[in-house]
Amino acid sequence: MREDDRVRILIAEDDPRLADLLEEVLTEAGWRVALVRDGRSAYAAALGGGHDVVLLDWMLPGLDGATVCRRLRDVGVTTPVLMLTARGQVEDRIEGLDAGADDYMAKPFVVDELLARLRALHRRTRYQSTPIIAVGDLVIDTEARRVKRGEAEIALTAREFDILSFLAANAGKAVSRYDLYDEVWGETDLRSNVMDVSLASIRAKIDRPFGTSTITTLRGSGYRVELPAT
Repeated sequence: MREDDRVRILIAEDDPRLADLLEEVLTEAGWRVALVRDGRSAYAAALGGGHDVVLLDWMLPGLDGATVCRRLRDVGVTTPVLMLTARGQVEDRIEGLDAGADDYMAKPFVVDELLARLRALHRRTRYQSTPIIAVGDLVIDTEARRVKRGEAEIALTAREFDILSFLAANAGKAVSRYDLYDEVWGETDLRSNVMDVSLASIRAKIDRPFGTSTITTLRGSGYRVELPAT
């Protein structure tokens, strides 16, 4: 996967062992990680932009995570934030969410659940911008769940539509099989050939009749919807 294709996450965590663990796990999962260890650095890094998701520890030195999050929201930064903290009371969760966090996890946590929640936050932002996804003359209406190539309407199954929408929303970027399974099926079984069968059917419908090629298989990486040449 190319460097620019990876999801960019800012981790703000002052515990050295946990920070190193998070950096290792997320890097292995294919994310592009930036790590800071205090609240003021977290605020400056998030304010500077360039991150798709922020993983923010509550008890940071300098500025606590809730204050960092609140100040970011006050100046218009909308990057999704997952608050991570040892404070697990209901009142604490409410305070974190009221500060502008999009999600909240208490320590100790299960790594797989943390990764799933981070992926969900990232996916959510991709679909908020517009209900219409256009790749050249291929147009996907995510609200009406209709697909057209030029003036021709293309009938897809519900699962085929979800696969195509997810890939097209990330046009120009590599999408791993893992993320595609997680998005469409809600589970991962990389041994199954159901993905290959579905993609073959999608290609037969959106490309073959039109002499086009939209979805590229990336050996060892996943798939990519190709942007039209300009």
